[in-house]
Amino acid sequence: MLFTTLLLSLREIRRHILRSFLTTLGIIIGVAAVITMVTLGNGVSASVQASISSLGNNTLTVFPGGGQRGGSYPPQFDNGDVQAIRQQVSGVSAVAPQASSSALAVRNAQNWNASVTGTSNDYFDAQNLEFAGGRRFTDAELSAGKSVCVIGDTIRANLFANDDPVGERFRLGTVSCEVVGVLKKRDNAGFTDPNSTVVMPLKTVQRRFVGNQNVLAIQIAVAPGYDTAGVKKSIVGLLRERRHLTPDQPDNFDIFDSAEFASTIQNQMSQMTLFVAAIAAVSLLVGGIGIMNIMLVSVTERTREIGIRLAIGALGKEVLLQFLVEAVALSCLGGLIGVGLAFFASWGLAKLADLPFTFDLSINLISFAISALIGIVFGFFPARRAAALNPIDALRHE
Repeated sequence: MLFTTLLLSLREIRRHILRSFLTTLGIIIGVAAVITMVTLGNGVSASVQASISSLGNNTLTVFPGGGQRGGSYPPQFDNGDVQAIRQQVSGVSAVAPQASSSALAVRNAQNWNASVTGTSNDYFDAQNLEFAGGRRFTDAELSAGKSVCVIGDTIRANLFANDDPVGERFRLGTVSCEVVGVLKKRDNAGFTDPNSTVVMPLKTVQRRFVGNQNVLAIQIAVAPGYDTAGVKKSIVGLLRERRHLTPDQPDNFDIFDSAEFASTIQNQMSQMTLFVAAIAAVSLLVGGIGIMNIMLVSVTERTREIGIRLAIGALGKEVLLQFLVEAVALSCLGGLIGVGLAFFASWGLAKLADLPFTFDLSINLISFAISALIGIVFGFFPARRAAALNPIDALRHE
């Protein structure tokens, strides 16, 4: 019986194909909008997570406090702070001091504006950097401050093209630098191109580029199995002691926790995605009202047909089922079209915005299920009205 009722409903929909399409347009737009917004939101979230991961997974980065406090600027870090953290804080797998600058990288007729980072080999471990060729710095190069460097993929592509850069030299500002390693290409972190960096020994950058012994930042990788919050607390206590801060004085340094930041961003992005999806879901409500409206019209148009069916023995529940199935079929067809439209729309917009396309099966199934539920909710009243018609009055209807 249900199968026969479904065939009758599809035949009725096919008889008024344009009207049926316009009726389901609200469902189509609503389902497509919800799925597209959620998919793009997931893509943005994945992109942000990748950007944060490029800064290092489960890492802490310590900076001197910004601005002027108590009439004097917070003191900078030095190599003693780096050694103290490495030796006295448990749960630390890598401690990378950093000094930064920028310079024009020049080789033959090619040049590129590069960011220069002075650090140690722990920098590669803290940021999970992989080498495409060459090697790390030797202990002798680090202690002597040799003019050697490891370059990012953008520097390699613009200065060396298809040549192997390992063992070659180029000029970085006024400094001649020998390439000892090349890093694999990384995803863009969103703020700067991480592949446009030149990594050199810390002493080299301090002497040849910034002109002092200050450490701009200290990046710390937390060892697996250790609680980041506990390690962070130990670092805070150690640095407060080394910087001679009394209990009533605030910290004159800041610690950036990549895991905490990633979690915060993830929660905010999820809330924003749900908010936008909820706005888009209003179209589903409009689509449901459209279905109820057209089903009421259909009941009015087919009143005589309903009267004949009731007069020859059809039960009221059978008439109700016929119109209810027709409303659900309309909603489900709109849902299917909306799911297909959302797939291509979200894929195209993700490519256009250079975002990862993350297909989420659950949101597609949920949206389709909601479209079917809307057919039941908004189709029940017209179906009940049809089933409640008096056969004699229905037969008299013109």
